Amino acid sequence: MSVLRIEGLRAAVAGREILRGVDLEVRSGETHAVMGPNGSGKSTLAHVLMGRPGYEVLAGSVTIDGTELLGLPVDERARAGLFLTFQYPIEVPGVPVAEVLREALRAAGGDTTDLEGRMAAEGERLGIPVLLLDRPMNVDLSGGEKKRNETLQLAVLHPRFAVLDELDSGLDVDALRQVARRVEAASNESDPPLGVIAITHYRRLLTVLHPDVVHVLSEGRIVRTGGPELASELEATGYAGYRAQPDGTVGDDDGRPAES
Repeated sequence: MSVLRIEGLRAAVAGREILRGVDLEVRSGETHAVMGPNGSGKSTLAHVLMGRPGYEVLAGSVTIDGTELLGLPVDERARAGLFLTFQYPIEVPGVPVAEVLREALRAAGGDTTDLEGRMAAEGERLGIPVLLLDRPMNVDLSGGEKKRNETLQLAVLHPRFAVLDELDSGLDVDALRQVARRVEAASNESDPPLGVIAITHYRRLLTVLHPDVVHVLSEGRIVRTGGPELASELEATGYAGYRAQPDGTVGDDDGRPAES
């Protein structure tokens, strides 16, 4: 059993504070959805967790099984067990996917035996033609193919925790179902099972990637936490009630203070 623990996380971009005290704990095998309006800090949370340059951590702690990640370079965070799927996956010309995965596995002390065979099996599972696996990382792939490719990397690398930054963006219904099922399988078949933070605007991802917990992130804070039914509620009511009030508090739709 592994635990990803985020405590009091505050972070800024270009001198502007975006995250204002995020607390979140994810255990092996759990799927936590983080939902919220545009500008609430969802993607900032993903980037800060992974250590993207340009984000200033002001306070707080992020640990995996007691190992502090803040201050570590990106590669060491990955070796500690953290994986990020990008909202907009980048292209890496001249570098085949297999070589990226081989080096990542070696760095983490993983098994590279029959890597190509494992990639082919995962590609079939995700609906990725074999020819696409020979291309450089994400080059000349559609948005949906890039998301499948990211999921293939996740499946091969077996991290302890995955942060999925709008994994559903650019996917049609069939591709979304394949990708979500593969992530769900990883949360059951790995040892320890994969823990997931799924960042999304919309409920459609959560109809196929079934969360254990749903959080609402607004104004840089988690202002409400509930079960899967909270995603349905947000689909019906929207996020208007979770924006800052004139007194600086964040309320739900009837003006009451939000649950935390």
